[in-house]
Amino acid sequence: MTTKTPAKKTSTATKKATATKATATKAKSDGFSADERAAMKERAKELRAEAKGAKDREKGEADLLAKIDEMPEADKVLAEAIHAIVTEHAPQLMPRTWYGMPAYADADGKAVCFFKAASKFGARYAELGFNEQARLDDGSMWPTAYAITTLSKADEKLIATLVTKAVG
Repeated sequence: MTTKTPAKKTSTATKKATATKATATKAKSDGFSADERAAMKERAKELRAEAKGAKDREKGEADLLAKIDEMPEADKVLAEAIHAIVTEHAPQLMPRTWYGMPAYADADGKAVCFFKAASKFGARYAELGFNEQARLDDGSMWPTAYAITTLSKADEKLIATLVTKAVG
């Protein structure tokens, strides 16, 4: 003889709590913020454009300047200054965007340096970063990113030196 156990009744409140917890867990497990996902989508768009042969200087610079123009004023001022320094001291670098940020690439299309606006990920400072292609090696340890809140003449001179060294 088989005995049936009565099915447990789940209250509506319990069902809602379980659904909310599952949604929160899923959101946590995604691992990327909305800003990070947007940056990855921008990078995918950039890669598609590159595959179609959009590697010309004028197009790259137009895209870069459009991104700078979208920035809040504080970021825009920094990005414009860095753009002027990079184009003057490393004219061989190709202006372009990289994950939706202004960047400057070598002949192989690899981003050597980039500007990350403070507003990009809600940070308290902007950054000037250098990637592996930059020839900044100095001993066994060296900086590859610099936090920027404002630019003094000394800061601009340092950036010019770093950019010049980065392209070797």
